[in-house]
Amino acid sequence: MAVETLSLETRQAVSAIAPDTLDLDAGTVEVVLTTGAPVQRAGFIERLAIERQNVELAERIPLLDSHRQTSITDIKGNVSNVRFETGAIVATLNVSDPAALAAIARRDVTGVSVGYRVKQWAESRDPETGKRIRTATKFEIVEVSLVAVPADANATIRSNTVEEDIIEDQAGTTTPDQPETETRAEINTQIRSIATLAGLTTSFADGLIDREATVEDARAAAFDEMQRRQVNVSTVRVGPSGDDPAAIQARMAEALACRATGAEPSDAARSYMGLGLSDMARISLQRSGATGVATLGREELLSRAMHTTSDFPNLLTSTGNRILMPAYQAAESPLKRLARQRTADDFRPMSLIKLGEFGKLQKVTESGEIKALSTGEATEGYSPETHGGLFNLSRKAIINDDLGAFARWSEMMGRAAAETEADQLISLLTAGSGAGPVMNDGTRLFHADHGNLAADGAAPDVATLSAARLAMRRQKGLDGETPISATPSYILAAPELETTIEKLLAELAAAKVDDQNPFSGKMTLLIEPRLTADDWFVFADPAVLPVLEYAYLSSAQGPQLASRDGWEVLGREFRVVLDFGCGAVDWRGAYRNPGVDDL
Repeated sequence: MAVETLSLETRQAVSAIAPDTLDLDAGTVEVVLTTGAPVQRAGFIERLAIERQNVELAERIPLLDSHRQTSITDIKGNVSNVRFETGAIVATLNVSDPAALAAIARRDVTGVSVGYRVKQWAESRDPETGKRIRTATKFEIVEVSLVAVPADANATIRSNTVEEDIIEDQAGTTTPDQPETETRAEINTQIRSIATLAGLTTSFADGLIDREATVEDARAAAFDEMQRRQVNVSTVRVGPSGDDPAAIQARMAEALACRATGAEPSDAARSYMGLGLSDMARISLQRSGATGVATLGREELLSRAMHTTSDFPNLLTSTGNRILMPAYQAAESPLKRLARQRTADDFRPMSLIKLGEFGKLQKVTESGEIKALSTGEATEGYSPETHGGLFNLSRKAIINDDLGAFARWSEMMGRAAAETEADQLISLLTAGSGAGPVMNDGTRLFHADHGNLAADGAAPDVATLSAARLAMRRQKGLDGETPISATPSYILAAPELETTIEKLLAELAAAKVDDQNPFSGKMTLLIEPRLTADDWFVFADPAVLPVLEYAYLSSAQGPQLASRDGWEVLGREFRVVLDFGCGAVDWRGAYRNPGVDDL
């Protein structure tokens, strides 16, 4: 849960939305954001200095409904093309909400209000009234809202456009908003509409109507009532939101990774695809509260982002992980499918106790006595070890936004981690000239005493595969008596035997019983290029009868990428660490045929 306390100032625009600038097809309309006109606050008058040097703009300015920030449904679009004209700040509203666009088209909504954070004040006094004046000489516009009632008396709702009013004035006709052109019933209707849009009660509107208030009086009264009810509170957002730093960083990291690899981004990350490293550095600095970053050059911007408390370094690490992990997973050895995964709390040797079988239940005696059953046990063990490597993203590559180099290094590190795991797993099968490691009983993994080694090496065919299946079915428990009937599930072989075994496992529509394929669809073929051309193996399902096992440190599943500021080289140093170990834990779920060359 992310808790954010917002301290936003708001003020209404001096002029209403000019409907003639509304483009319904594009969903855009031009507005005056502010003219810096004085606004009465509690105990002082507030002004805004609206020259370009006084104003900062948020990276993305949302368009909200009446400054509400409690739901994504309050977002009605965004603000673009903010520009500074004489005496005013103007902008384009990009309205994405159809209902809001329709309200603007009907002129039900004609006011806008800016939300801003003041970073610097100047104090003064009104020479005539002596009232205290606070002028915001440095502020950041962070949102713009559509509002029902503007604060300025000039921000009125008119029945026609500003241009039509001017034309009629020049022609000497009465302007449409003069009181004498409206009946009392029309004025009362507008007053009720103002109260409804402002979220005020019917009795509030009735009081204004009873004293025959004008439309302008009603707007002013409604605004005063809204200001009186407005209280700054802490806004609590639960879970990811548009402003959640973790969500924003994840989207930016995804966008960078997609740019580097050419992958398709998600809808959430698509809006960040056009941003470079310097753009994201600026966003990271702004979100960390840094000031004065709008005018920084690319090199200074990236340097500040790397060496401050911004989340930009974490963004690079997250991007590297998004590139490294797919490369690591794509290069994983099929041997991992034959092994059971565990986690280790530390680097001490892991001992696995193999429990034997209970055998049979004992007959209960006439007195009702139930005898305790015993089982044999054996222990095998191994321990995780740490493997690592370093690579550098140069200062030149960062400034040049060279994501290609970053992607290549990350992909190579991912493949290197997968290769490290594969080499350790394959060594379990190739140790002892293919006999495997020495087990706890003093005998190697594949041995005639274990009943899992072919007496004569041969190429895989129906006869040799039948012999392998029979040997596994005849395996006994640790007591040497109880049959466990291991079920073959996988065939592991080198690439040279791939076609031969595929034919052996293929489904055939045989015309005669003798031509039928007894192994069709019953086992899965796994090809490991690190094996020799002759050896082939049969394995049971590791979830039922594991032979190989591997483990990661519990706090580090798979390769872990970390980074720091470069010291010996200019740039960013990245380190990949893999805490991994593997071992042979049983012999009963595997069978080896050494192939024809070992005859």
